[in-house]
Amino acid sequence: MAVAADKVNLLGMPQSNLEALFADFGEKPFHARQIMRWIYQRGITDFDQMTDLSRSLRQKLHDLTMIELPVVLSRYESSDGTVKWLFESGFGQAVEAVFIPEPERGTLCISSQVGCALDCAFCATGAQGFNRNLTAAEIVGQVWHANQTLPRRSNDAADFAVTNVVFMGMGEPLANYRSVLPAIDLLVSDLGYGISRRRVTVSTSGLVPQIDRLGDECNVSLAVSLHAPNDALRDELVPINKMHPIQSLLDACWRYAEKRANRFITFEYVMLRGINDAIEHADQLSALLSGKPAKVNLIPFNPFEGNDFVRSGADTIAQFQSRLRKHGLVATTRKTRGEDIDAACGQLAGKVSDRVRVRLSEKKIGNRKTRVATL
Repeated sequence: MAVAADKVNLLGMPQSNLEALFADFGEKPFHARQIMRWIYQRGITDFDQMTDLSRSLRQKLHDLTMIELPVVLSRYESSDGTVKWLFESGFGQAVEAVFIPEPERGTLCISSQVGCALDCAFCATGAQGFNRNLTAAEIVGQVWHANQTLPRRSNDAADFAVTNVVFMGMGEPLANYRSVLPAIDLLVSDLGYGISRRRVTVSTSGLVPQIDRLGDECNVSLAVSLHAPNDALRDELVPINKMHPIQSLLDACWRYAEKRANRFITFEYVMLRGINDAIEHADQLSALLSGKPAKVNLIPFNPFEGNDFVRSGADTIAQFQSRLRKHGLVATTRKTRGEDIDAACGQLAGKVSDRVRVRLSEKKIGNRKTRVATL
C-alpha cells in the first residue's frame, strides 16, 4: 500500500522533535521515549506491536506517521566475514554500508551522502560524483538494518552486532552536518543504541569550520583523511586542501582534541606507491604530528576501476610505519577487509546518477594522471 506523502517519518527524528510532535498531537511527550525504545532497542516498526501505547495513539500514529526503513537492493558477504549492503536512495541511486566483524567488536562503516563532491584522487566514491545528502533517517537506517539482520553478539537481547560505528562510507560527513549530528545523537542516546562516544568515529577530509563546530556540539572520535605531509602533494590528492591547508587543518584538530576526554586524533594515510610513501614523507609527517595528540593509521591503497594508483609494497609500508614509530608516533596499519566484494576502504562507490560535481581537470601526480577538483 502506498504511503501518504505527508506522513512524518519517525526514524532518525531527534528526541526533542519527537516530543514536540507528540505535543502537537495532543499527547504526552513521554511517548517519544517509548517510541524510541521500540524502534532502536527492540527493532519494532509496526505500531500495532507497541503494546504500551494506547489503541487510540497507535491509530493516530498509523494515520499521521510512518517508520520508513531503507530498502536493501543487494547484500554481499566476503570470504573474511565482511558484509556489504547496497541501500536504495531514490531515482536509481544507491549507497553502501559495510560491517566488519572482529572477535571483540563489530564495526559498521556507514555512508552520509549519495556520492561525494570532494573528489579525492584515490577514492572510488569521489569518482562517482555527488548527488545529495542523506537524511538522518537514511543514515540511522543503515545501523537499524545491520542490527536487525546480523546475529547478536550474545544471548542478551540488547547485545547488538554493531558495537562501533564509523562515518567512513560514501560522502564527507561534515558536509552533511545537519543530518549527521542528529544521527550521532541517536547512536549514543540511551534511548537509541547507547554506543559509547569513543566508539563513534567521524572521518573528515578536512572541513575546518565544521571540525570546530563538531568539537563544540558533539564529543565523538575524530579521524582526519590526511594522506600527504605537505600542501603541494595534498592539494593534488585531497583537493579540499586548497581551501583548508594542512596547518589550518591541524590547528583545528588540536582545538578539537582539547575539548575531548580522549585526546587523540586519528590521521588516516593511504599508501600510494611512488607518490606519498617515501621515508622523507614519513619524516615530514612526523614533523607535523610528533608531540601532538595524534596517531597514524596507514591504509594500503585498495584499487578500483578507472584509477591507476598502485598500493605500496608491504615492505615499504612496514618501513614507513617503523620510521613514524622511531619519531615517537603511534602508528598502525589497517588490515584490508572485504576486498573481494569491493568493500575495502576507498572502494565504496554505490550508484550515483544526476551528479552535481565540482569542476574537474586532469593533473599529473607523480607519473600518473588523475582528476582533481578545482575549488
